[in-house]
Amino acid sequence: MSSQDTDVLIVGGGQAGIAMSEHLSAQGVPHLVLERARIGERWRSERWDSLVANGPAWHDRFPGREFSSCGPEEFPDKESVADYLVEVAAASAAPVRTGVEVTRVSKNLGGPGFRAETSAGEFTARSVVAATGPFQTPLIPGVIPASDPVTQVHSSGYKNPDQLPPGGVLVVGAGSSGVQIADELRRAGREVTLAVGPHDRPPRAYRSRDFVWWLGVLGKWDASAPPQGAEHVTIAVSGARGGHTVDFRDLAANGITLVGRAGAYADGVLSFDADLADNIRGGDENYLALLREADAYVERNGLDLPEEPEAHVLGPLPAEARTPIRSLNLAEAGITSVVWATGFGVDYGWLDLPALDERGRPLHQRGVSPEPGVYFLGLPWLSRRGSSFLWGVWHDAKYLADHIVTQRGYRAYAPEATVPTGAGRLSR
Repeated sequence: MSSQDTDVLIVGGGQAGIAMSEHLSAQGVPHLVLERARIGERWRSERWDSLVANGPAWHDRFPGREFSSCGPEEFPDKESVADYLVEVAAASAAPVRTGVEVTRVSKNLGGPGFRAETSAGEFTARSVVAATGPFQTPLIPGVIPASDPVTQVHSSGYKNPDQLPPGGVLVVGAGSSGVQIADELRRAGREVTLAVGPHDRPPRAYRSRDFVWWLGVLGKWDASAPPQGAEHVTIAVSGARGGHTVDFRDLAANGITLVGRAGAYADGVLSFDADLADNIRGGDENYLALLREADAYVERNGLDLPEEPEAHVLGPLPAEARTPIRSLNLAEAGITSVVWATGFGVDYGWLDLPALDERGRPLHQRGVSPEPGVYFLGLPWLSRRGSSFLWGVWHDAKYLADHIVTQRGYRAYAPEATVPTGAGRLSR
């Protein structure tokens, strides 16, 4: 086996690829990890400067691998997360080759497995793990023409308030990224408008336990599929400034103008749906439902956790929710920039194999594709709600590593001897 030939080729050196490597190394499976830039690159260069993890360090990590840069109750910043992945890779002696871009993976015609074309030449492997994660292609709705004078940037390209030209900012999207960026911009003195769509809104903490603990003991991290109609609902939660519960009432009170989902655009005017009140109420119900389940869990298990009756009391809806803003002339409103916190799409254009549907999305069951030897890792809801999180991808990687080891056993099987025809028959 040459240096360009291996049992398993892992494409991507982020949290998914490093987790996969750790499990394969533990089971003695030869493999290589190819990463187009640096380990954990997206954490370093495709996130804003002040980003911190949305879960505390005691939870959002690989089992048995603690953060060296912060305490267990702290929220590690983006550089600390990238450094953590580098440390894990070094500790497990992960065979990572950085600066190698994979441009095509196809069947290895005339030989077993697959052939990968890369910037460092060709590689061959019996199995391929696509570990490029869910944040591959920034999605910017084609609403505002690029020719318009307003500056447009996706959340993956936003770095800090100074990056944007003077003037007001419209942030579209009210998940974790959108609310944190909007809050940061407002604290920097910007006039901010935030377009709010449907979302989940858990408490940061309740009865002295972080929400990640509650989702764990209540079995919600292990949900195998999102509720019907909620496949793309975002989560409004923040670890910024030590962690706090996101409440759109607070954002409005701090001077952020709230609007509903962004709609059509024409002649400099952007319209908004009249759904702001419904979206806030939906998030409130998600929040209150978790509090009720937590209270029931405490009572059922006789836990001595402090009560928080005030957490159940919500203030009135912001004025914009009661009288929604249906349109804005961006120039007249002083809005010079739009930050699209509208999520990501996947790009498997390099995977030239029958493992994708007609829209280019992975076909798989728990990461195992219908094309034998091809696997996907790091995607949301790959096997459960926690699949795309740092700790969740580790468990999915263990499942795929076990699957690969089982398939290697089948390939290695050979009968010790050929049994003659009719052997073992009883004579009369």
